Amino acid sequence: MLKVVGRSDHHHGAVLDQVILPYSLRQKGRFRTTTQSGKDVGIFLKRGDVLQDGDFLFTECDQVLQVVAEQEEVITAHSEDWVAFAKACYHMGNRHVPMAIGERWLRFQPDHVLQEMLERMGLTCQVHRAPFTPEQGAYHGSGGHSHGHHHHHEESTHDHHHGESEHSHHHGENEHSHRHGENEHHHQHGHSHQHGEHRH
Repeated sequence: MLKVVGRSDHHHGAVLDQVILPYSLRQKGRFRTTTQSGKDVGIFLKRGDVLQDGDFLFTECDQVLQVVAEQEEVITAHSEDWVAFAKACYHMGNRHVPMAIGERWLRFQPDHVLQEMLERMGLTCQVHRAPFTPEQGAYHGSGGHSHGHHHHHEESTHDHHHGESEHSHHHGENEHSHRHGENEHHHQHGHSHQHGEHRH
């Protein structure tokens, strides 16, 4: 079984296979499925994200799969009037309905109550099969939408030596030095501080 442990919306390289998924599965972080050619796949991703059409999935063995949104039954509502369309989006949004939105059209999963409401508002509804890729939340970020990016930060050697009640920053003759990787910064101080027998 291919074990998927990462995802991204971009990839430059070979793709082993495709996984065709309905919206109901693309919402889940963990599930099993098969690729287009019949390979067994286990998905192990962060919960809460929705896989998008065209996303790339990365396996433990460094293979790459691509997500394809499955054609499924949906309702697409059209309007020739921008005001009617805006009102329709407002009322659908109040019901927290997942929707795909385009230019004077919106698409949602089959629901005869919502369909009748939109038709009363003057929209024309069509039941058909199409990929369902609803809008993501306004606060959706891309933090988890990555794979294989490593950021190396040179460790700062900010030396602090603490004794019983002593705090020293490696001071020479009125010199204060901090080392950061290969870069060294020197700050000259024209004064010294006496603390009992301890010099700072």
